[in-house]
Amino acid sequence: MMRNTISSWGSVARLLHWVLGFAILGMLAFGWWMNHVPARPDRFFYRSIHADIGYVVLLLTVLRVIWRGFNPTPALPSDMPRWQRIAAHISHGAIYVAIILVTMLGWAHSGARTPDYSSWFGLFHVPQITSPDKAAADAYEERHIFFAYVLLALIVIHLAGAAWHHFIKRDRVTARMIDGAPG
Repeated sequence: MMRNTISSWGSVARLLHWVLGFAILGMLAFGWWMNHVPARPDRFFYRSIHADIGYVVLLLTVLRVIWRGFNPTPALPSDMPRWQRIAAHISHGAIYVAIILVTMLGWAHSGARTPDYSSWFGLFHVPQITSPDKAAADAYEERHIFFAYVLLALIVIHLAGAAWHHFIKRDRVTARMIDGAPG
């Protein structure tokens, strides 16, 4: 089934979750690697690929938020304490905000630096949301990196919660994002 129900995630939501999950973890690792290797002649190429994938992550995240808005969110277990329900909603919202913030800061950094990273895999140019300004580019990049670490911390919390549900609680909260079967 493509759409979510009140008890399970649909195939579209699951696909977007896993594609974005692996893409974001890859981007975090790739970004860390780019910032920890000595400057080299092909640095622009790697940063450009990072930006290209970042544009895709932003687009898929917006699509995921829209899809989520038009589909029911599967209910959490009825025996889950209220504070855990609130924590789950806050942490999921924080992840979405952090993803959008990190990608938007990356996009702002792209337009503020010269040359920019507007060429999307050499196929077309992504319109930039900022103008060239070295000081602004440095500030955007600094904030992009800071919030990438915030996003990483939120992902660790998300994974810890998923592991807790799967291995300790042994409910279907985590499994239904894998197999789509009702919780």
